[in-house]
Amino acid sequence: MLGAAVTDAVFRETAAEPRTQAVPLSHLSLELGHLYMEDFEAGPEHLRRHFARVRPWAEAARATAAAGAGGKRPRISTCFLIDDYFTRFAGPAEVVPLLLEEADRAGLVVDYLARESGCAVAGKVPVAEAVAGRIVEEPPPGSYGLRPPAARTGWLANGERGPGARAPQAMKKAVWQPPKETAARRHSVFLDVELWDDGPDGHRTWSCPFLAAVWQLARLGLLRNEGEAVLVPQPHTGGAFPEDWDELPPLVRLNPRADPFAAYRTCSVLPSRFLPVEHAVRVILDQIEVDPGALDQAAGRSARENADVPASVADRISYVFYAGQ
Repeated sequence: MLGAAVTDAVFRETAAEPRTQAVPLSHLSLELGHLYMEDFEAGPEHLRRHFARVRPWAEAARATAAAGAGGKRPRISTCFLIDDYFTRFAGPAEVVPLLLEEADRAGLVVDYLARESGCAVAGKVPVAEAVAGRIVEEPPPGSYGLRPPAARTGWLANGERGPGARAPQAMKKAVWQPPKETAARRHSVFLDVELWDDGPDGHRTWSCPFLAAVWQLARLGLLRNEGEAVLVPQPHTGGAFPEDWDELPPLVRLNPRADPFAAYRTCSVLPSRFLPVEHAVRVILDQIEVDPGALDQAAGRSARENADVPASVADRISYVFYAGQ
C-alpha cells in the first residue's frame, strides 16, 4: 500500500518447516533382557535361567498394562537388546536362533531384536551424538558455574559435586564439602555419570548408561533426526540370519504380528546388576531436551486414548530387577 510504513519482514516457506514424522505407538514396550558376551559364553543354560526368571514378571507387566487400558486390548510389544558395541561375539547366525529358542522354551516371544551399536550410529545417523547435543544441564541452586559443562567433560551429575581439594596456601587446611543432589529429599543420593570417553586416537566411546538412555528414548518413540524417525524396525524375511553383526539391521522385527515397537511407557526386566546403570539412565533422561514434536504427538495420541502418560520422560520408564546375574 502506498504510504504504508516500511518494515522488515521475514517470510518462511511452509515446506521449509521440518515435519516431525509420526511413529505408531503401543501402550507398553516390554524388554525381556540384554545379552552381553559373558551371558552368551555362559551357555544356553544361563539364558534358560534368565527367561525363566523373566516370565512371571513379564506376565505381571502385561496384567498391569491391561488394567490401565480401560477394558480395551492393550498394545504390548516385546524387545531384546544385544551388545555388539563394546564386544563382538559369535554372530547373528549363531546367537539369535539360540536366543529365540530359549525364549520360546520359557513361553516368551521376542517381537523386536536390537543391536546396541544402533544406539550409537544407525545407518548414517550419529544417534548418540545427536542426543548428546540435546543435553540441558540443570544448574544446582546456588552454583556459580565452576564446573565445566558436560559437553566438554563427558560427565553429567544430578546435583553439585563437592569441591575438589586445592593446593594448600600458607598451610591452610582445606575444608571438605559434600556433594548435593538437586532434588534431594532431606538426604542426597548424588550420582555423577560418565557419558563417554575419548581414546588417544580421538575415537569416542559412548558409555553403557548413555546408550541405554538412547535405547529408552527409542522405545518411547521420541528419537528424531531432522524430523525423521530413528531406529525404524526392519522386517525379518524369515531366512537365515547373517554371519556378521553389521549385516543385521539395528532394529529387526521378528514377529510380523507384533504390536508397534515404540510405546507410551516402557518396562525392562533385568538382573540386579543393571540397577546402577538404570539409575544413571534416569539422571540422563531428566536432562535431555526431547524433540518437542515427538512429545506433542505422544501427548495427543495418549489423550485421545485416555492413556495416562507422565509428563516427565524419566517417569515413563519402569523396571523389574530380579536377584542374581
